[in-house]
Amino acid sequence: MPLTVGTKAPDFTLSAKTADGPKQIKLSDNFGKKNTLLLFFPMAFTGTCTTEMCEVSAGLNAYTDLNAAVYGISGDNPFAQEAWAQKEKITVPLLSDYEHKVAKNYGVMYDSFLPQMNLGMSGVPKRSAFIVDHEGHEEHEGSSRF
Repeated sequence: MPLTVGTKAPDFTLSAKTADGPKQIKLSDNFGKKNTLLLFFPMAFTGTCTTEMCEVSAGLNAYTDLNAAVYGISGDNPFAQEAWAQKEKITVPLLSDYEHKVAKNYGVMYDSFLPQMNLGMSGVPKRSAFIVDHEGHEEHEGSSRF
């Protein structure tokens, strides 16, 4: 079930593999400190996702100036995300929702991703954005089926 504006955002802890090593990122660590932009995307190493994350990376300072943390979230494993980030020079922290629990809790999980291609892929996150305020409430949500 999709979230609605004003509701408490589901907390989560996800893994990120960075050049500095593995990290655990917990959403609620930002509560009381800063707003958070969660950008769900289907998959690393795909055209539209690469364009999106590169553009967000290029403008990351604007979010920092607004006291906002930005995270990209996909079902890719952390090692694939790190390789993609290094290849494409993506600076947005990428979080691995490998078990698809966060996408499910946020209501942005495909039952079947690209069913016309018969890939048998479920659990892939829809391209979606959530703004979570510094108190942990959803302020905005937007989704796309692409």
